[in-house]
Amino acid sequence: MIEMNSGGVQVVENSDVVIFSVKPQVVQKVVSQLKPLLTEKKLLVSVAAGIKLSDLQEWAGHGRFIRVMPNTPAAVGEAASVMSLGDTATKEDGDLIAELFGAIGKIWRADEKHFDAITGLSGSGPAYIFLAIEAMADGGVAAGLPRDLALGLASQTVLGAASMVIKSGKHPGQLKDDVASPGGTTIAGIHELERGGFRGILMNTVVAAANRSREFSKR
Repeated sequence: MIEMNSGGVQVVENSDVVIFSVKPQVVQKVVSQLKPLLTEKKLLVSVAAGIKLSDLQEWAGHGRFIRVMPNTPAAVGEAASVMSLGDTATKEDGDLIAELFGAIGKIWRADEKHFDAITGLSGSGPAYIFLAIEAMADGGVAAGLPRDLALGLASQTVLGAASMVIKSGKHPGQLKDDVASPGGTTIAGIHELERGGFRGILMNTVVAAANRSREFSKR
């Protein structure tokens, strides 16, 4: 059943699970303002990047908190989410949140110490792939394809390649080798990627975003 509520206080009062989906810089203010209502009877969840469980638990006054890092493909049911349980969150609490976030994609459990790296990889990762799709489509246009066709082919190629990694169980390197025949077109393209430092650029991108997340968590 869906109920309409006019304000945050009423929402919290009527909820067993409270999810804080606000900007990191206002999380403390929001949690602190609602603290009188945030009893341990309520399971609390934060999706704010860079905000540690220790801080969330201190602001709420108890440890029945779960931190989740989803990403924007949640909008189409393909999120890559990770969660970490607070001090007094139970296995049943974790199972409930896994079920809730499992409805919008896949979810993993990990120690909170990995969350900055997770933010750099999957949290920010969709933007890297959007840029790659755009660049591939631009390459198709430069090679003579109509824009709509180039973008459609680039998008479907990324989707198909990701599906092959997930469904085949093969290492991406093996899948790459399978399609790169000697002296062929694919290895010629891969050669250009390697000359441009493609692997290193992607690795450095993830590390830079992870480091930025660490900066947020220290504030």
